[in-house]
Amino acid sequence: MSDLEYLTAVEEMADAIHNILHTTIRTVYPKYYPKEVVEFFCQLHSREHILEGIASGNMGVLLVDRDDRDDRDDRGLIVGTGCYDGNHITGVYVLPDYQKQGCGSRIMDCLETAILKKYDTVLLDASLSAVCLYEHRGYQTVGHGMIELQDDVKLVYEIMEKKLKAD
Repeated sequence: MSDLEYLTAVEEMADAIHNILHTTIRTVYPKYYPKEVVEFFCQLHSREHILEGIASGNMGVLLVDRDDRDDRDDRGLIVGTGCYDGNHITGVYVLPDYQKQGCGSRIMDCLETAILKKYDTVLLDASLSAVCLYEHRGYQTVGHGMIELQDDVKLVYEIMEKKLKAD
C-alpha cells in the first residue's frame, strides 16, 4: 500500500478512531467470538477510553493518502489505530477494507519502535483474529488470559511476548 503515515493521535481524531474500533470489532470479531464478547469490546472502547489513550500520547493513527474520500484528516484518510502503555501494546485496529495490505504491520512497526526506546521486550493480549499476525512478527504465547462475562460467557485470549533486543 502506498503512502502510509503514522501520527500521534490528537483529540480531533477521536470520532475517526471510535469509528475504526467499532467498525472493526463489529465486522471481524463475530467470526471468532459470541455477541457478548463483541459488546464487551465495544463498551471497552468508549469515547472516554479513546480520549484517555490520546491524552497519554501513546495512541497513534495510520493515514493513507487517498484523495477520493470525504472522511479524511487534512493529511489523509485515517484507516487504523494503535496504542501502548509502557511495554504493553493495548490495541491495534485497522478498518476491514484496509486489512491484509500491510497496515497492521506498519502500526506494529511504529509501536515496537516507540517501546524499544525504553524496553527490551513487548507484551500484548492477542484476540483470536490477530494471533497469526503476531506469530508471523515473532511473538510467542507466554500465557492465556480469560475474562468471565455475563451469562457464563468467557473471553479467552493469548498473552504474547516478543524480545526487541537480544540479551
